[in-house]
Amino acid sequence: MTTAAPVHIRDLADPSLMASVEDLELVARWVVEGFLHGLHRSPYVGFSVDFASHREYMAGDDLRHLNWKLFGRADRLYIKQYDAETNVDLHLVLDISGSMTVGDESLSKLRYSALLCASVAHLASRQRDAVGLTLFADDVIEHHQARSNTDHILSLMSSLARARPHPKAASPRVLHEAAEMMPRRGLVVIISDLYYAPPELLSALDHFRHFGHDVLVFQVLAPIERRLPIDGAVKLVDAETGESLETLAHEIRDSFAVAVGQWIDEIHSGCQARDIDHVCLVTDESLDKALMDYFAKRAQLF
Repeated sequence: MTTAAPVHIRDLADPSLMASVEDLELVARWVVEGFLHGLHRSPYVGFSVDFASHREYMAGDDLRHLNWKLFGRADRLYIKQYDAETNVDLHLVLDISGSMTVGDESLSKLRYSALLCASVAHLASRQRDAVGLTLFADDVIEHHQARSNTDHILSLMSSLARARPHPKAASPRVLHEAAEMMPRRGLVVIISDLYYAPPELLSALDHFRHFGHDVLVFQVLAPIERRLPIDGAVKLVDAETGESLETLAHEIRDSFAVAVGQWIDEIHSGCQARDIDHVCLVTDESLDKALMDYFAKRAQLF
């Protein structure tokens, strides 16, 4: 008799495993709990904090936060956990246009991005941050002001999970409209494939910086868009315009990789010049990396 290998909590951040679970709020909790469980140091170190609760000690935790009195009673090591006194308005800005539907049947860029969005929202709510959500394509489709109550977070999860049309998005001008909807300073997290001309995109990102927002951009691509990991004859179809190109994958793979790399580098350099964090993600990567980048960006605010 064989015994199945146990699933480690960190494995729940695997996008291929999460794709089959419909309950977005449940998946977000899985991802965040796995992420926090895997941190070797307290996520609240360095913040101005109030005591909140205890958890078991893990190797690498800061010994300054051990509760020695509790150790004396229970003969086990526990770490004091803290909540930040200073909170952040988090504005999640998610691209739901037609190009975001690219991917395999189980995990499109949009599904991956919605999971990321839900996970960041759940993590922010644990830190008592107010969370807002803006869905966009060529226009703003839905906008929720930043709030911090539980019912509001559940409403955002419901909005992320709702089936809806995915119109085309020809221009990043919509981001100017989104920026005007959130004039109160906070942390803006934009999640999109960024299929725009870099100069137009960077001009739109300037609008958020004009209002004093800290900005984190997650550029989400499917493996086929980043690496073209296929062989033989292929037909490439634009998900928004329907235009197609038939070619041989091996003949264009190298030049394709160079062109995509140059495009990503141009966006990255432009973001760096504006003090904007830009992270390129591929949908076969664990969400842990994205959550760590978000966490690091939030920590910079204090």
